[in-house]
Amino acid sequence: MRKWMSLLVLPFLLLSFVFIFTAGKKDEAEVEREAMEIAEFGDYSGFTVNCKLIGGAMYEPLYTRIPEWEEKTGAKVVIISKKNHFDLDREIKQDIAAGTLDWDVGSNHSSFAPQYGAIYVDMKRYLSAENLAPFLGRALDNCTVEGKLVQMPRHGDVSNLYYIKSVFEDEGNKRRFKAEYGYEFKPPETYEQFKDMAIFLTDPPNFYGTQYVGKDEAIAGRFYEMLVANGGKLFDDSWHPTFNSPEGVKTLNWFIELYEARAVPPGVLNYLWGDTGMGFASGTIALNMDWAGWGAFFNDPENSKIAGDVGFVRAPKGDGGVRSGWSGWHSFSVTEKSKNKEAALSLVLFMTNYESQMEEARTGLLPSRAQVWDDVSAEFISAGNEFMADVFKTWKMSMAEDTFTPPLIPEWVPFTNVLFPELQAAILGDKSVEKALDDAAKATEKLMSEAGYY
Repeated sequence: MRKWMSLLVLPFLLLSFVFIFTAGKKDEAEVEREAMEIAEFGDYSGFTVNCKLIGGAMYEPLYTRIPEWEEKTGAKVVIISKKNHFDLDREIKQDIAAGTLDWDVGSNHSSFAPQYGAIYVDMKRYLSAENLAPFLGRALDNCTVEGKLVQMPRHGDVSNLYYIKSVFEDEGNKRRFKAEYGYEFKPPETYEQFKDMAIFLTDPPNFYGTQYVGKDEAIAGRFYEMLVANGGKLFDDSWHPTFNSPEGVKTLNWFIELYEARAVPPGVLNYLWGDTGMGFASGTIALNMDWAGWGAFFNDPENSKIAGDVGFVRAPKGDGGVRSGWSGWHSFSVTEKSKNKEAALSLVLFMTNYESQMEEARTGLLPSRAQVWDDVSAEFISAGNEFMADVFKTWKMSMAEDTFTPPLIPEWVPFTNVLFPELQAAILGDKSVEKALDDAAKATEKLMSEAGYY
């Protein structure tokens, strides 16, 4: 009986195995079929793509291209929210908590993406190798979370140092500075020189040596990159905080000394990136750490009082002999709950295509497509635009040699929300530097423990 039962069961086992095996193959084929269907200009008549996008002077010119995509696809795009990235991040988290992720495309960033869990589609399920091949490998890597490409890189960011050229060419400034500080007055190579020069040049309330972003992830990130430049680390190999170190104390004191010397505007603790950009363009700031995206704006006489007087060099070095180079990639993502995934992905492909990136690169935004780096640089040289050609040459060197990402973990933004109020407290004098960093480390230890790192 057992022998006959075995003979009867065996065919069913074989058929089950064949079914499972071929079903797996079918799924893979289906994924490949989907991947080949997404195109920039498919027929998406009747579809509406709802978007939540980053806003601001450097980001919005791209959105004027959207009507071209609408005309060619028959779809409609509705921008239901347009905010700075920090407010947008808070809004997205509110949507997650409330279960209202009823939109399609959102602005994202490689530093922010890991915290969002599974709300965004893995674009590798839909896009072909041909779609992805033009993008820089490091950009795609940074936009990948747990093996999933949850965002399409739009452009990169890393800060270098802008300065007003006439200030550093002034013979009186050169003479007085050398007499007071004992070394040559020229664009700073180190953060100690940066601080000396900012204090020297300050004449409040009319003119300030420098400025810095003062809240949210912005100041936490600036502290992080300067900590690294000074030879420090945020965490050890087991994810215990280590920023309350001598290097951390020195880094935070840099912010405090500038603030106490009134070498920065009094409102800096409320500044974000738009504020520092407009501040430098106003002609009232001598030294400004910022990204390439402001380049064309700073040199445009319609927008900037320092047009034709803008210099720039790579970011300064810290005590560790390292240049600061905190970096990441702005991007677009598509929600898993989107009812129009194909149309949404088509829009994302359009907003990151060659023509879109060329338009953004002409303003200084650093493209994620390799060909655009070469072509926009050649275009600047051909047009005799030495300023923007030099911007791309300088930032290309910085992107190749100086960049490093923050920890690409879900806890990055929650960690910065723990850290930045303590940085502010020390800058304002409400806490000593040591207590502020120790309190931040204690709260970070709790955050990382609750997240399961220990």
